[in-house]
Amino acid sequence: MSFRPPIKFCNQCGAAVKHAVPDDGDTRIRAICPACGVVHYQNPLNVVGCIPVLDDGRILLCKRNIEPRWGKWTLPAGFMELDETTSQGSARETDEEAGADIEMGRLFSVISVPRVGQVHLFYCARLRSETLNPGHETIEARFFEAKDIPWNELAFRTVSITLQRYLEDRASGTVQVHNIDLV
Repeated sequence: MSFRPPIKFCNQCGAAVKHAVPDDGDTRIRAICPACGVVHYQNPLNVVGCIPVLDDGRILLCKRNIEPRWGKWTLPAGFMELDETTSQGSARETDEEAGADIEMGRLFSVISVPRVGQVHLFYCARLRSETLNPGHETIEARFFEAKDIPWNELAFRTVSITLQRYLEDRASGTVQVHNIDLV
């Protein structure tokens, strides 16, 4: 069950909605406007980000200057915007949070987090420079060797899992996409 509150009013006409199964063959309870007939769907939000790595293997992490988890370390990531691809969103978030110049690589992990209604997608990325210009959402951006990653200070479980899998893959020389369901 997601933490998002149920829809109360139609975003088309403003009337109070009713919650019922639509008569169009759907099987789930939806917010339906009795005034104009619009069916409102609540779908997962996409969080997009990347694992930015320098040629020497150091990984870029950002210390959050926003809630949730203010002051904790994370990979650069955030909510995908309309009119952008997942990789474009990942690059945008990396620029906004770290001011980093990256070359986007392949998709690395897809993590479903149904309890908060999100899907997290992380890409591999090569940093073209050590020059950083963190934005307002970041207290500090810093490069970490694998042995120095602040595991107990990571902001989110999805970041921790992605970093663990990345380091395991790097150590073994395997290349794969990780599809993970967090329950």
